[in-house]
Amino acid sequence: LTVTSISVKEPIDNLLLSNVIRPAVVGLTKSLSKELGGEGIRVNSILPGWTKTERIDYILNFLAEEKGTTPEIEEAKIVANVPSGRMGRPDEFGRVAAFLVSPAASYVSGMMMLVDGGAYVGLM
Repeated sequence: LTVTSISVKEPIDNLLLSNVIRPAVVGLTKSLSKELGGEGIRVNSILPGWTKTERIDYILNFLAEEKGTTPEIEEAKIVANVPSGRMGRPDEFGRVAAFLVSPAASYVSGMMMLVDGGAYVGLM
């Protein structure tokens, strides 16, 4: 199981390195799923959107300082584009990860699973 980002589907402004490296991890995930599938090994990737973590708190504080606002205002700007109306929680992300490595997902391999509250607007 690899963890990348929604940025593999839609590049995120000002995250040049992430926008370049993470799609490579998805390519590796897909390639490994094809190479190892015959041995019963499943390889999937989780693509989280905005998930409320200490790192996100740091980013919100940085954005607030840079723009002369507050972290709450910066968070509100972000979640305005998330259909669920909020950032995800680490436990929600964890449950998706647990599912993907469980026997319940025994026929799921090579999957790029978005965990983003519906934020990604593309079809695939």
